[in-house]
Amino acid sequence: MAHAVSATFRQALTTSHRISVRVDAYMGGTLTASDIPISDGMVTLDRGSKVRRSLSLTVADVKYLPWSVADPLASYGQYLVVYRGIISGGSPPEMIRQGTFRIDEPSGDVHFGPVTITGKSSEAAMQDDRFIYPTTTQGRGNCVDVITYLIRQSLPSAVIVNQTAGARNPACAVATWDAQTDRWDAVTQIATAMRAEIYVDALDRFVIADVPTVSSGAVAWDIADGEGGTLMSSARTMSRTAVYNAVVVSGENTASNTAPVSAVAYDNAPTSPTRWGGPFGKVPKFYSSALMSSAGDCQAAADSMLFDATAPNVQTSITAVPNPAMEAGDCLRVTHDGHKELFIAQSVGIPLTAEGQSTLTLRGGKEEA
Repeated sequence: MAHAVSATFRQALTTSHRISVRVDAYMGGTLTASDIPISDGMVTLDRGSKVRRSLSLTVADVKYLPWSVADPLASYGQYLVVYRGIISGGSPPEMIRQGTFRIDEPSGDVHFGPVTITGKSSEAAMQDDRFIYPTTTQGRGNCVDVITYLIRQSLPSAVIVNQTAGARNPACAVATWDAQTDRWDAVTQIATAMRAEIYVDALDRFVIADVPTVSSGAVAWDIADGEGGTLMSSARTMSRTAVYNAVVVSGENTASNTAPVSAVAYDNAPTSPTRWGGPFGKVPKFYSSALMSSAGDCQAAADSMLFDATAPNVQTSITAVPNPAMEAGDCLRVTHDGHKELFIAQSVGIPLTAEGQSTLTLRGGKEEA
């Protein structure tokens, strides 16, 4: 969800303002280089990626090119904490944390530089730590307990936050993952069984949250064209690719020796352009998980997934004044060419220089009266 910011911050976004950027390097919780001078950079937030947050940086000074595994920008456990903020008047800058990024690949010309760096948020550590032995949910309790167990096997100090409606936390069905299975895939399967999603936020927390929709989400930001607005350009592409009008969820759990179960959710709304059997046709989406142990579990999951499945694939791409407080998944009100529409921010690019613009990909457009 969007970062909490002051009214002054929101007002400054719509007027001329100065920015402040800070990049600090750490190793094992110890600060090793502060306020690294960058010449370019981008933080990308993407709901469609297994790793929600990624970083690219350019550092002009060649002294930052690592030679030793212990150097601040080496790739042996070193990580960067990145901030971007707004300077308003004579007050200190209001800084917004953009994420914690383990350093994956520093490189550069050894004589002249620059040094380029790429990094990812903590989902990447989970992907790397595949199961060495078969792993089961047996005896691990409810879903959040299992998620916590699987994450803290890799990252013992990880913070897990359940932000679902009512902090729901159903019992976790018994399932087993084979050796070499992707640990993060297992975690996301459990979140799906909770009718939720999980990602790493800007504070390096693993957040379990409701899947955002334009019908239920509060508008976090207004982006408008014209005077006082932050919209710079907008483009639209419509496609039927990845649009479905039924979701079939099934489960076959050999670990608990239960019979296969399944359920279907149909788009039956009479006025829906994607209604099942209407002009759009019949386009089912299939999802299977051993964590679905009853027909009721399957039905609840199918109902939950139907909204996203039927969301119009209207790829609205906009460029806007960068807003470092924005998050992928925020509900946005976009006013352009006389139209007001509600969208979910699918991906957001936050530049780390004053010259950069934000590029946003939006999903689920809904006309607002």
